[in-house]
Amino acid sequence: MLEATGPEEELEPASEAPCAGACHAQRVLHTLNAYRRNGTLTDVVLRAGGRDFPCHRAALSAGSAYFRGLFAAARPDRGPAVVPVAPVAPQGPGAGPAGAAAAAALAVVLDYVYGAGVRLRAEDEAAAVLALAERLRVAGLREACARFLEGRLRAANSLALRRVAAAFSLTSLAERCGRVLRQAFSEVARHADFLELAPDEVAALLADPALEVAREEVVFEAAMRWVRHDAPARRGQLRRLLEHVRLPLLAPAYFLEKVEADELLQACGDCRPLLLEARACFILGREAGALRTRPRRFMDLAEVIVVIGGCDRKGLLKLPFADAYHPESRRWTPLPSLPGYTRSEFAACALRNDVYVSGGHINSRDVWMFSSHLHTWIKVASLQKGRWRHKMAVVQGQLFAVGGFDGLQRLRSVERYDPFSNTWAAAPPLPEAVSSAAVAPCAGLLYVIGGASQGGDNTDKVQCFDPREDQWSLRSPAPFSQRCIEAVSFEDTIYVVGGLMSKIFTYNPGKDVWGEAAVLPSPVESCGVTVCDGKVHILGGRDDHGESTDSVFTFDPNSEQLEAQAPLQRRTSSHGCVTIVQSLGR
Repeated sequence: MLEATGPEEELEPASEAPCAGACHAQRVLHTLNAYRRNGTLTDVVLRAGGRDFPCHRAALSAGSAYFRGLFAAARPDRGPAVVPVAPVAPQGPGAGPAGAAAAAALAVVLDYVYGAGVRLRAEDEAAAVLALAERLRVAGLREACARFLEGRLRAANSLALRRVAAAFSLTSLAERCGRVLRQAFSEVARHADFLELAPDEVAALLADPALEVAREEVVFEAAMRWVRHDAPARRGQLRRLLEHVRLPLLAPAYFLEKVEADELLQACGDCRPLLLEARACFILGREAGALRTRPRRFMDLAEVIVVIGGCDRKGLLKLPFADAYHPESRRWTPLPSLPGYTRSEFAACALRNDVYVSGGHINSRDVWMFSSHLHTWIKVASLQKGRWRHKMAVVQGQLFAVGGFDGLQRLRSVERYDPFSNTWAAAPPLPEAVSSAAVAPCAGLLYVIGGASQGGDNTDKVQCFDPREDQWSLRSPAPFSQRCIEAVSFEDTIYVVGGLMSKIFTYNPGKDVWGEAAVLPSPVESCGVTVCDGKVHILGGRDDHGESTDSVFTFDPNSEQLEAQAPLQRRTSSHGCVTIVQSLGR
């Protein structure tokens, strides 16, 4: 019999025995749990999976919101003597029968409610306990199960645990599963769980740019393995899945032997455009595609920005440097310097992953190619006409040198270079002679925007060359008249910057419409502009005081956000700036 404390007795201050209350509570719970196991003073029976669990209504009500509501709604003398606990559906990898899972899960839940801690042995048991704890609304047990599952996470069970995480909204577990799936995709794709994924889940995995695969062949083989697991039912998903495989990154020999020769793909007419796109990329290089030519983030290959030469801060010295910048790691790698570097306002562009540079002073006909494979500069056939302040661009696998200045006049002349024969030939001349214009290819056409005209004034003309028709035409004029401007194209839109303008302008060739994309913090001209990792990069250039800068900005066409980035290694303007793919091990 318990005795009440008299009014004359005082309790000891809690500060003098800080663990007394906690220790006492633990002893009470320990005693109650012993009573439960022995059936002492129990007043209700829980039944699950053919097993009975004698319990105390008060203890269950204190630990479970479900039981608190159940027992509170009944009269004390007429409450249920036996409470059935419905079987838990098997959860997680290797789940056993529902009845056995329900009994085992209830035993763990009761241990927790009675203060005996949580003892879990396998992922399927933890998933069943989690499901039962959610149903009975037992606070705290959810976190214990989630921590256990996170500790057992590995490649083999990552897909199963991701389903558990999604079912119970376990954010941390879901994020950890996502990391494991990306980091160990090659192993994950070999497990049976991968073959049972829904089409949406497979497509989402293949589309992830952060898959840590050294070669794209791994992704292609995973997609085909999933389709072949049930080819009659899944062949209709081939096109959808293949869209997320970066076929242009496959080894050409592998593409011919394993992809084009595959019977399933040969029978899939919808896949033909993707195969043709990949074949065009092998011939034309990165010009033929955008997203599917971009390496995934953790590949041995990566897009890098090559910055070549230019002028120093005051514009007096010509810089001898050539460097490659990897935006993801923010790492600079020195490249061999361009021979005869004492040049500026030269033209630079990339053709089939090699860098071409031409001109650089009045009447210069020199053309140099940086071979990304050989990692060296090679002199190729000279221009037919010496030119300076001109631009180069690639259309349909050919390199075009456009306009410029020869010391006396602006040039209308255009030349095209065939890399297979190493020869330059005259192309139809510009309708209007220009120098220091912006030049960019887009959707198989060549666009020449603005620049300085024959009389020395700036022009707003947009001159367009169609290589199929071999002729020029004029498009809607630009909303500015400027020289010393640069342009790049990305996903059928041309972006124009420079000319001491504070805005990034856009031009949609399909609609022949101009627009504005963003506002720069300050005006700039003779800067470097290139597309890398799906963003427009603006590097260096001259400010409105005529001094070269080291500032770098990126514009993301998807989010329409302009962001400042880490500065260049040195101030520079009138430099070469292109994007190529390079081995990160170099």
